[in-house]
Amino acid sequence: MSLENTERLYLERQVTLARAVIAALALVALLETAGSPVPRLSLTFLAAYLALALAAAVVDRFAGPSRFRIPLLLDIGVLIAFVYLTPSVPAFWFLFPFTVFAIAMRGSARGMFAWVGAATVGIILRVALAEPFHWQGVWRWLAIGLGTLFSGLGMGYLGAREREHMARQQFLEQITGLLQFDHGLTESIRQALGEIALAFGCEEACLAVNDEELERLFVWRVRPGDRDAAGPETLPQARMDTFLLDSLEVSMAWEHRNGAGGEGFGWDRRSGQPVRTVPAPSESTVLEFGKRSYLAVTIESGGRPAGRVILLGREGARRRFSAGDLRWLEQIVRHIGRPLDNIFLLRSLRARAVESERSRISRDLHDGVLQTLLSLKIQLDVLRKKVPQKTEQASKAIDGLFKTVQQESEELRRMVTDLRPLRVESADMRELMMGFAERFRTEHGLAVDLFIKDRDFRVPDRICRELFQIYRESLHNIKKHANASHVVVKLEQDETKVSLVVDDNGLGFSFSGRYTSEELDRLRLGPISIKERTRGVGGTLTVESNPGHGARLTVEIPLN
Repeated sequence: MSLENTERLYLERQVTLARAVIAALALVALLETAGSPVPRLSLTFLAAYLALALAAAVVDRFAGPSRFRIPLLLDIGVLIAFVYLTPSVPAFWFLFPFTVFAIAMRGSARGMFAWVGAATVGIILRVALAEPFHWQGVWRWLAIGLGTLFSGLGMGYLGAREREHMARQQFLEQITGLLQFDHGLTESIRQALGEIALAFGCEEACLAVNDEELERLFVWRVRPGDRDAAGPETLPQARMDTFLLDSLEVSMAWEHRNGAGGEGFGWDRRSGQPVRTVPAPSESTVLEFGKRSYLAVTIESGGRPAGRVILLGREGARRRFSAGDLRWLEQIVRHIGRPLDNIFLLRSLRARAVESERSRISRDLHDGVLQTLLSLKIQLDVLRKKVPQKTEQASKAIDGLFKTVQQESEELRRMVTDLRPLRVESADMRELMMGFAERFRTEHGLAVDLFIKDRDFRVPDRICRELFQIYRESLHNIKKHANASHVVVKLEQDETKVSLVVDDNGLGFSFSGRYTSEELDRLRLGPISIKERTRGVGGTLTVESNPGHGARLTVEIPLN
């Protein structure tokens, strides 16, 4: 993983501070071990390097790292020169691990290994040339070489781990930043899964969530580079074995072999205890994902297991998933679990807030404007009866005013009724729609044909409420504006969405053609309330109008 500027500057500051500390320790080691007198050239050289390191640390502290930075090549050059100048191996050992650590922090593994090997050979040659040759001295040379080699590799490992830790923290922050309520649930999941798949070099990432309330399984599948925020697949709970990969309490990896069978490993996600035998993926899983390598980790919602995040390796890839990969994926999933849960909760809270506000407006209209209109209607009726019959013109004016007040009162009463939150459940949806259609036929003399294809209608209650309101408001709009004699209403549901179509033979809208809600917004056309209700549940609205020959309204809502 590449580092952003903030993390890179942090590592640079660590190197700058470590340089000053190590140079000071090397100077102390030189004074203690070089004997007497101390070689003036090596002492001056190291003191100058210490002064330069201290100057860089002070500038970094007060003016920022961009003002003055010592390049790594200069550190390496100093060490090469110091090997030649110093008679003290301990002083060299202080400077050497620092350069290895700095190279490893920059992410150059090959450079680190090459430098450790070159420095080991260099110090052995330096010691060998400084002493007369004898066979007993060979063991000392080997000990110094092995000490240099292992200390260099150990320091390189620490530097690489520090860089990896910084990169992972940066990645977790990046993933968290993608999970935003304003982006929407589907778009947030698409971006997060895409980044995770890219980080692991996978062909595909999958999120499967089991909704016990709806008795449905929602599955998002994302490939790196996908740009379209496609909604999830909505599957019956009978498909759980395919996507949840056996027990939700086990974090597991599985590798299919070229021949028959495969092998896997995993552990209990709560205790971390290894699982002796990881069950092979079911036949339905293999049919769904193919014979590829899998990583599967449980994601929680409300503190309970809710689903799986699955990473699918590329077919024919040589690299296999390791235990480190599985632990890293566990860390990522734990990190994103709460932000995802928060998005779900915020969506639910927003829906409740909208319902509460509509209820308040309904009460205010009922207790305020509606009561005033009712009082005005009664007074007009009394006044109409008192006007003498001979004043025909005044009587007609009062009759017209009375009729207008009566119509507006009925319309306002309907609006108040529509604003009140309905307790509509999927089990009652069919009966409610049929009952309203029958009442509409009786009261308004408008022929309404209602077709509901799926008798086992199962969608979330919130979507049912909004669909019923859209259905009811569509019929009222047709009665009021379209002058239609016949309306056909169709309600149907499949695995991914529910759709409502309202088709009438009236006057149609003032425009001709087929428009989406976004196009209607730009043109300032179409039913405003129906557009807002459709957006509130993440649906799409399409209006098709043929002036003089009717209109068709289509609402499609994804089941996610």
